[in-house]
Amino acid sequence: MKWIAMALLAGAAIVYAVASLLQARHPAWGYVAAFAEAAMVGALADWFAVVALFRHPLGLPIPHTAIIPSNKDRIGENLAVFICSNFLGTAQVLEKLRGFRAGDRLAGWLANPAHAQQVSVHLGALLTHALRALDDEPVRHFFRTTVIARLDRVDSTRLLGEMLDVMTADGRHQQVLDAALRQLGHVLDDETLKREVAEVVAAEVKYLRFVGLDNAAGRFATEKMVAGVVRLIGEMGADAAHPLRQRFDTFMGGFINDLKHDPAMREKGERLKAELLGHPQLAAYLHGLWSQVIEWTRQDLARDDSTLRARVADATRALGEQLQKDDAMRGWIDAQLLATAPRWIDHYREDIRRYIVDRVASWNADDMTGELERNIGRDLQFIRINGTLVGGLAGLLIHTVTELLRGG
Repeated sequence: MKWIAMALLAGAAIVYAVASLLQARHPAWGYVAAFAEAAMVGALADWFAVVALFRHPLGLPIPHTAIIPSNKDRIGENLAVFICSNFLGTAQVLEKLRGFRAGDRLAGWLANPAHAQQVSVHLGALLTHALRALDDEPVRHFFRTTVIARLDRVDSTRLLGEMLDVMTADGRHQQVLDAALRQLGHVLDDETLKREVAEVVAAEVKYLRFVGLDNAAGRFATEKMVAGVVRLIGEMGADAAHPLRQRFDTFMGGFINDLKHDPAMREKGERLKAELLGHPQLAAYLHGLWSQVIEWTRQDLARDDSTLRARVADATRALGEQLQKDDAMRGWIDAQLLATAPRWIDHYREDIRRYIVDRVASWNADDMTGELERNIGRDLQFIRINGTLVGGLAGLLIHTVTELLRGG
């Protein structure tokens, strides 16, 4: 394209020379000479303009030339501001997010069996890599020397007390007690258990065998005992102020207080913890259990019909299907995204702006100029070509008007 533009300039110069020599023979050559002269001026002016963008024309340090390399950093700053203002404005991004409907897209993506399978495959690969890393001796040594050491420094007794304090706050432990009482009543009111207890009672009252009353006595005693216990459990479940429940509350409160504040209890707990952590059989058991779990998981993930991957895929698909049915949850996801987005947009927009500025500033001026010239230089040569033609036509028009005015 440079050679084409240069050829037009050279052609205009040749035409101008010929027309100037022949101008005396016929007035028409004056029009040709005017066209060629203006074409040369237009070509040279646009050549200067195009070259001045990238370098000093003819190597002369003319002011306001080599614009791009001389203003590289300012261009980078303006480019960053332009992108952030026109493409990453908070209102613009939020408008895009409103139409994105993240909740619907997420639900549809998760419910797709192919995508659920992809999730299971990726998680399986990640888990396989993690298991391979965890089974290495350096990792095991790290856990032995750091994690176990940190456990040894934890005040486990006080920590247990604080956990139980949280668990029993607002009477939560009473709900657990209710569930335990119901389960105990169900277990006791079982015919198989009653029969076994009756046999134990019958075996204890051996002297009744001689009169054949041992089994009857066992059944009678068992029925009375189970009925009494079930009745007591029912009374405790129905009465929140039952004395036994009050004793349970008192016991839990005292136990938690001792765990948190009693030096003797804490010393006993620390001693028990030290014995557990230092026991060689416990270490061997945990090591063997850990190895077995890792090996089973690794073998399962290596199979094409992996149980773990199938469970993950099923769970992912079920999550997506449930999310598709739950309009409120999808709306909540969209609302949370829109509520959180402005803070992240403002934060990362500035990061992006600084990244663009720093990136442009780090470029070599000559390299950047050469890269820009390679990408837009072809189009810029059309400016020179058009300048040649438009300049020539403008010169022809001016010459024509001038001649008409002279003739007038």
